[in-house]
Amino acid sequence: MPSVIRKVKDRFQAQGGFLKSVSILAGGTAFAQAIGVLVLPIITRLYSPQEFALFAIYSSILGILAVATCLRFEIAIPLPKNDENALCLFTLALLSNVFITLLLLIAVLFFEDQIISLIQQPDLEPYLWLIPIGVFFAGLYNTLQYWTTRQKQFSTIAKTRMTQSISSSTVQIAGGYIGFGAIGLIIGQIVNFSAGIIRLFSALWKESGHLFKNISVRKLKKNAKKYDKFPKFSTFEALAHITAIQLPIVIIGAVSEDAEAGYLMLAMKVMAIPTALIGGAIAQVYLSHASEYYNNNELRSYTIETVKKIAKISILPLILIGVASPFLFPIAFGSEWSEAGYMMVWMIPWFIMQILSSPVSMALHVTGNQKAALILQLVGFFLRVIVLLLICKIEPDLSFEYYAISGFIFYALYLAVIMRYLRLGEGLANGK
Repeated sequence: MPSVIRKVKDRFQAQGGFLKSVSILAGGTAFAQAIGVLVLPIITRLYSPQEFALFAIYSSILGILAVATCLRFEIAIPLPKNDENALCLFTLALLSNVFITLLLLIAVLFFEDQIISLIQQPDLEPYLWLIPIGVFFAGLYNTLQYWTTRQKQFSTIAKTRMTQSISSSTVQIAGGYIGFGAIGLIIGQIVNFSAGIIRLFSALWKESGHLFKNISVRKLKKNAKKYDKFPKFSTFEALAHITAIQLPIVIIGAVSEDAEAGYLMLAMKVMAIPTALIGGAIAQVYLSHASEYYNNNELRSYTIETVKKIAKISILPLILIGVASPFLFPIAFGSEWSEAGYMMVWMIPWFIMQILSSPVSMALHVTGNQKAALILQLVGFFLRVIVLLLICKIEPDLSFEYYAISGFIFYALYLAVIMRYLRLGEGLANGK
């Protein structure tokens, strides 16, 4: 028995503790997702598809804006060799977050009518002021999370995810019982971003708070210049990527006569459970080790092994979820949500390819190929937004089906490009 335990322990410590790190993050995420699964049948009975549709529009806009609020300085935090430079990037991310949040607040205050007219969602007008608030907390949490990833304190991240799930679910259920309508869902979303911030900041201050006194304007400028590819290219790459995912929800919500955006959001929330559980955990661990493997000219082999591991543990569960969804959705969420179950079938190929490619997508940033990542995301934006707009003009009833198919095409292309750049980089390093 001791030898078996020792073998298991050695396996978890292999590859720099990859499996151990993934298991910690996956465990915390699994708990958070389990809470989400348990409360979804309650929430879908407390809120109507129309309220979910309004919440879907809010979440999509929030998701698009939140990804750029730190100008992507946050994803560079794990890369510097010393903590002082990393803390400068942390500070740059925070300053960017505050600045962009203030710009959004001004836009909402002075251009409210124009924004509502643009998105064609008049029911969202009373909640528009909550968008800058949500963006600020999302940016703050992401910045703190990347610092914690740098320190490889994965158990702390796992605990915050549990806190987020419990807090947001409690708020949304309470809001539904009280009869708040869509605002109950929206407030729950904001709580989901903000919960856990104190825990992450406490961990940062305890370990590295003394380094803040060494930060100066000169050092901030130096690091901003050194990592300028992140705001120059990664910001627009991330915007293109998230817009290609979230803007179609706004478009579908605008052209559909029923609550199709609400059905789509429920389907995406269910599909996000295995994606966050597996892909999200592996992505955090992959990024924390990627720079080390890159410096040793082993990033390509590390990436291939990571993709193989994801495939082994994710493809079959995703297929089973898709096959069962049309039968299980009416039982789990109520008969009025059956349409979301049929949507899941279309989304399976897309999410399989996404869960294979997304965790290793940071390889292009680690290798300094931010420009290639930006071009790739612009291609994705064209495929998933521009062509969708044309589809909506010609045949609006096929808008969702095209959205699902385009997701599969884009992520397959993304994975192929990542592998090609890693192969070319390895060849150059070996003098080929």
